[in-house]
Amino acid sequence: MTMTSPQTTRSGTELAELDRKYLVHPNLHGAISNRCVLVRGQGCRLWDADGTEYLDGTAGLWLVEVGHGREEIAEVAARQMRELAYFTSFWEFSNDKAIALAERLTELAPANLSKIFYTSGGSESNETAIKAARLYHFRRGEPQRRWILSRQFAYHGVGYGSGTATGLDQYHHGFGEGIPEVEHLTVPYPFHEEFYNGQPATDFLIAELEATIERIGAENIAAMIGEPIIGAGGVIVPPDDYWPRVRTVLKKHGILMIADEVVTAFGRTGSWFASPDAGMEPDMISVAKGITSGYVPLGAVLMREDIGEVIAGEDGFHHGFTYYGHPVACATALENIDIIERESLATEAKRKGELLRAELAPLADNPLVGDIRGRGLLAALEFVADPQTRAPFEFPVGEGLADLLRDEYHVIVRELGPVVAMSPPLVITDDQIRRLASAIRDAVGRLRPDGTFEAS
Repeated sequence: MTMTSPQTTRSGTELAELDRKYLVHPNLHGAISNRCVLVRGQGCRLWDADGTEYLDGTAGLWLVEVGHGREEIAEVAARQMRELAYFTSFWEFSNDKAIALAERLTELAPANLSKIFYTSGGSESNETAIKAARLYHFRRGEPQRRWILSRQFAYHGVGYGSGTATGLDQYHHGFGEGIPEVEHLTVPYPFHEEFYNGQPATDFLIAELEATIERIGAENIAAMIGEPIIGAGGVIVPPDDYWPRVRTVLKKHGILMIADEVVTAFGRTGSWFASPDAGMEPDMISVAKGITSGYVPLGAVLMREDIGEVIAGEDGFHHGFTYYGHPVACATALENIDIIERESLATEAKRKGELLRAELAPLADNPLVGDIRGRGLLAALEFVADPQTRAPFEFPVGEGLADLLRDEYHVIVRELGPVVAMSPPLVITDDQIRRLASAIRDAVGRLRPDGTFEAS
């Protein structure tokens, strides 16, 4: 058998053929045969196998905060691999980088979150938080507290528990039943006021929450999980009074609050964490993505000290992942966090986000653009077929726009059905923001009332 050298230079066409032959891609419809095979990145720029340069308007999946190609991160990872590439952190074993990162995270997090549990990504973090919430109540003498409250349009991952908490239908269809005792509440979606039967959105949502707690029984509910800003469900920013009022209700009934900050933490919205600014006062925070800017997979759950003490009691927490506290991942995270702090990227994300939305603001005059929203360097456009009813197009306009931007403008954004999302690396320059917005304005100008795009 002839082995192919990994150094062999192959064309984009050949690599695309091999990709179609061997790889099963997440979220890719079988009818789509085209591939964009990327081979290099630097800052906010990417290059494919044929040398075409793209502007990265997504940071991958919301996460390459410090930009592509950071030599200092590569050097830290390589040095750590030479010193200690891996050893388990189960039982009594640990390593210096896992300890140092835990200390650093507790310095950055809300003051009451001082216990850390490591994972390999966001789905695992939310899986862990759900299990920790249930176990916490069990060990405190309330084993019946198993229910998890989530929301429609929420994305919490694709594990068995995290996937059940996810409130997007496509992640449930055909997989059978998820974990029992999960309830999805109405999404806090100010743009779609029709969801709330003519009531102010937060009044409706709080009444629904209280009614749900009464129906299930507060004594049966372990936790509510929620993103400060819903990401994959459409970059949905809730009303300002939503989370503070939710928190008041949960506290009254002894229900834990899990803040899913897999997307929003580490500077994305202009702060290290978005949940304190949102008024969530979380008992646990799930993180991943921006913790390493994607250079190495890593996630974590930050929890109250008493929660950590209870679940790690005499019987221990019988839950964990092979790469828990991975030394290379933790060393990478430490360097990544240092860069975010040294370059004031969280503060810059707030300023740059305001510039991006200002550059997109002229699109408000287009009747097919229903909403322009976001926080920090997290932004979205929502398209409507009917400006009066705010009804969406019959097919995902976002997909057509994203394809057009990638293929003709060499700008990468993310489609979310009727929404196009932008979440560029936090190092994006002002000129690159203007290029991103200019391309979007031009492409949206080609959108016809039937949802198709004019040819160039």
